[in-house]
Amino acid sequence: MSTYFDYQAANHYTDYPVKEPAELMSFLMRVMQGISRTKAKELLSQRMVYVDHVITTRYNHPLLPGQLVQVAKNRHKHELRSRWVRLVYEDAFLLVVEKKEGILTNALPGDRRENVKSILDEYVKRQSKSFSVHTVHRLDKGTSGLLLFAKRRDIQQMFTDNWHDLVTDRRYVAVAQGEMEKDSGTVTSWLADNKMFVSYSTPFDNGGKQAITHYRTLERKNGYSLVELKLDTGRKNQIRVHLHDLGHPIVGDYKYGSTVEEYGDRSNPVGRICLHAFRLVFRHPITGETLNFETPYPGCFMQLLH
Repeated sequence: MSTYFDYQAANHYTDYPVKEPAELMSFLMRVMQGISRTKAKELLSQRMVYVDHVITTRYNHPLLPGQLVQVAKNRHKHELRSRWVRLVYEDAFLLVVEKKEGILTNALPGDRRENVKSILDEYVKRQSKSFSVHTVHRLDKGTSGLLLFAKRRDIQQMFTDNWHDLVTDRRYVAVAQGEMEKDSGTVTSWLADNKMFVSYSTPFDNGGKQAITHYRTLERKNGYSLVELKLDTGRKNQIRVHLHDLGHPIVGDYKYGSTVEEYGDRSNPVGRICLHAFRLVFRHPITGETLNFETPYPGCFMQLLH
């Protein structure tokens, strides 16, 4: 199993212990033999600066005595370049990425097509790492947004065993068919799969798993509704089924109710399921720090309403 020290061994850093409070840029300019402000900005923008082993790019990041600043001696040569995946955050233990719609999180059995995990496995291998990444949670193929991966199996297991303690906020935004009747509400039901592996929902225990979704209507316009959704549970197709239950299926979701027969050309006007995981907040299982990530709503969602 890879350890943090294995991760650092392939790189070369200069260590700068923090002895008094300071902002990161001014600290770098002072300890690195008076480098210029331009050079300090360049180090930060090129992701060459670590604070307590986490890549840090914010120039005014506050430093406290006892922390460790590390500066890579060489610029990273193995950047993640993919039309499907954008790297949002990386440290010795975790990866947070934003995936586009149209790609699976993990490969299905026997399926050798490119997926987010395979892209990240290749990314870490290019850095001379001998491990694979481990999926912490998934998004449907048609859903875009933030995903979390672990670099060690024990880190993945920490999230599995302590999900509700570690992950404090996961939110999605969707464009739903029609105008939502309520400004906010909660849907609670039990989800199970039929013989065709399509999830169905009942208000009573059907032998499946309980699912709880909180929703808030942000805007109603042009026969659509922009809806924010927060999950208490993370069941398969939960949001898609619950919006269908409310009578407002997600635009582009043929599987759960956005049919051409009922909505015509409005069933899929932007060529995708209009569901995006825009916020992810969790407590780092090793450092204890609360990490908060958020991405903008996809532009095509807003175009439907405006």
